[in-house]
Amino acid sequence: MAESDTLLRVSVSRPDTTMSSSSPTADTDPLSLLRLSISQSSSPSLSHTPNPPPQGASPVTLASASYLIFPSAAFPLWTKTRFQKSGGESVDLRSIYFAWLHREDTIPDYITKAQNLGDGVVTNLAFLERLELVTWLEGGQEESDFIKPLASAVTSALASADSHTVGGAPGGGVAGAVAMGGQGVQSTPGGSAKIGGSSAALTGKVRVTDPRLLEIYSYERVLSNRNTFLRGIKPTDFSHVRKQAEDFITRLRNQKPSGSNPSSSTPGPHHHHPHHPQQKSLPHRSSHPASGSASATSTPSKSPSKSRSRDPIILLSPSASSLLTMANIKAFLENGSFIPASQLPGPHETIHQISRLIPAIHPTAPVRFLVVDSIEKFKPDYWDRVVGVFTTGQAWQFRDYKWNNPVELFRQVRGFYVGWDGETVPDQVRGWGAGVKCLNIERNRRFRDREVCESIWDGIETGMKLKFGR
Repeated sequence: MAESDTLLRVSVSRPDTTMSSSSPTADTDPLSLLRLSISQSSSPSLSHTPNPPPQGASPVTLASASYLIFPSAAFPLWTKTRFQKSGGESVDLRSIYFAWLHREDTIPDYITKAQNLGDGVVTNLAFLERLELVTWLEGGQEESDFIKPLASAVTSALASADSHTVGGAPGGGVAGAVAMGGQGVQSTPGGSAKIGGSSAALTGKVRVTDPRLLEIYSYERVLSNRNTFLRGIKPTDFSHVRKQAEDFITRLRNQKPSGSNPSSSTPGPHHHHPHHPQQKSLPHRSSHPASGSASATSTPSKSPSKSRSRDPIILLSPSASSLLTMANIKAFLENGSFIPASQLPGPHETIHQISRLIPAIHPTAPVRFLVVDSIEKFKPDYWDRVVGVFTTGQAWQFRDYKWNNPVELFRQVRGFYVGWDGETVPDQVRGWGAGVKCLNIERNRRFRDREVCESIWDGIETGMKLKFGR
């Protein structure tokens, strides 16, 4: 950035102050003004314009601000300061003020907050650089290896030294004094030198740092995580690609092969259609009818069993006191209509297949659930597919379950207790933890059944997202 940009100074409280392109002085240097405001405990303010924000306005964040307002001047936050990094790069005012605001943060917190502002918004200072800056701003030291001296201070020191040449030493001034072995030069505690009885402020004095400390600083590394290495500071969401791929696969699966003859719709057990290998390579969901896919018609005995082996399972209570049984569960979960089991004489199915659209699992294709009230034919891997267990509060129901302890069971699977409205929930059900959702069915108002049904499906969907990581 040009020197004129670096020294931009906008008048705030003194109208006669004008823009200056000359070298900054202590009154026009943003770094010196920041140090002065810190010593006076009057923090500068952030603003979008060169004028101070009005009273009562919402605070301006450092990331969105454009100016740093001091009582006597306003500086753009992109102004380059006298502070330079180890490589000689000048640091802008926004990065200086950010380092001061987060002076108490640890190194990982400081780096993380800098990255959260955006890529390139602030310059990340190393630990030693940040330590030197904070110490200088607090007044703990007068000089720093990272801060260039003010041009006005150097000029005045050289002019004063030239006017007081020490003993006619060759070269004159400070250089002559140093060449003569320092005769007539007396150092003072304030960082100045007394030459021939007058003081000259010598800025930019070289300080010697402990070599062991420098060796420790050389091992400093910027902490990074997988986001900064692989994705940058803004992780990219590719979930839309998965949805597009699923829709594409669904269209391919439902597309009928071109040029197929009528007899190919019902092939024999040894008939192989030339399009079948491609259809078999595509994932198939059980919710689509068998007639919509050539692969489903070619193997009618295998496709249902394969699809059924992946269907989630809902377990009902076999207790006779349960309000939801195999007699009325299908109508309730599909239509939201509760019919007392006593009004539905048997025999009833031992397994129900219920289809339901679960947006968290698939946005367009319904998911088929298997509903049973017995685990007599359960295989060990079936338990990984259980997504809901209905209970009446009787612990004997779980005697043969994989998790026969109700507390442990409802940590793994979402539970549901359905009772009549007005009846008290058993204490043992409440003691089984938050994994059991208690719902009430009203005796007379059937329009409330749909609300209970949707609440059950919401619980099942939430449990499936936690269980399958969708």
